[in-house]
Amino acid sequence: MKEKIYITRKLPAGIVKKLEGEFNIDMWDQEEEAIPREVLLEKVKDVQGLLCMLTETIDEEVMDAAPGLKVISNMAVGYNNIDVDAATNREIVVTNTPGVLTETTADLTFALMMATARRLVEASDYLRNGKWETWSPMQLTGMDIHGATLGIIGFGRIGQAVAKRAAGFGMNILYYNRSQKPDAERETGARFAELNDVLRESDFISILLPYSEEVHHLISAKELSLMKKTAVLINTARGGIVDEDALYDALKNETIWAAGLDVFEKEPIDPSHPLLTLPNVVTLPHIGSASIATRMKMAELAADNLHNSLVGSGEVKSVNYIS
Repeated sequence: MKEKIYITRKLPAGIVKKLEGEFNIDMWDQEEEAIPREVLLEKVKDVQGLLCMLTETIDEEVMDAAPGLKVISNMAVGYNNIDVDAATNREIVVTNTPGVLTETTADLTFALMMATARRLVEASDYLRNGKWETWSPMQLTGMDIHGATLGIIGFGRIGQAVAKRAAGFGMNILYYNRSQKPDAERETGARFAELNDVLRESDFISILLPYSEEVHHLISAKELSLMKKTAVLINTARGGIVDEDALYDALKNETIWAAGLDVFEKEPIDPSHPLLTLPNVVTLPHIGSASIATRMKMAELAADNLHNSLVGSGEVKSVNYIS
């Protein structure tokens, strides 16, 4: 009898077809709407494999509802939506999709930095709303990127890819990471520094850490107070790394100059959130990996991880280890 898989979001037919031959597949039929919690709990009751998105919280309640579950395949590089410890205790393999989204997310990070620095969204709205009546010397002036200092917090694959782009703009690159990376330093020209030094010296701060409880609100009021008044904060990692209340205060009180955010503590962010009222914030709906080619690669890798885990052959991008 074929093992059963549940997919929590409608995926392209070609991806699903790769799994159809060996598994019984059920799938949430909406592409733009997340699966309701009560539906998820019902659907996982008799599955051995679950392919999910960041929008689903896969906790002990879900695992208890799925006693036959063997693998959770997360279509994301992050996995803070999954209780990995609970999965490991149940000998459930948890997989993710690293690597395939590195360059696309680095592109978006740099694009968000440029849009924020040069006030592109604000300028576009200024024009569209009929406010452009003349040219003036200081109208909508922003910050230069070329020659500026970029501080990267988290120097993994994406951080290094951003550093390579920054080098092309003649930027001075600092980075903070749990450990130094000499090979990456030689390749990118980046220089290791302690977190507080990165915050003090940088014109732009790019957060690219994976989320964990250890780094929850790593950037809060104290850290923001260390930054230059002309500094720009860019977060394309996870929302929980930045204390949003402290960030709002820093931006409103001009402790820092601007912020560009692709991620938020609660997603989707409430349209009435105070951060969305500020003109010096550029916001995006978590689209770091959102190129057609990359999202297809992520879906393919998530499907391969699920397949290979269940059939016991082929490479699996596992984030936990079963003893």
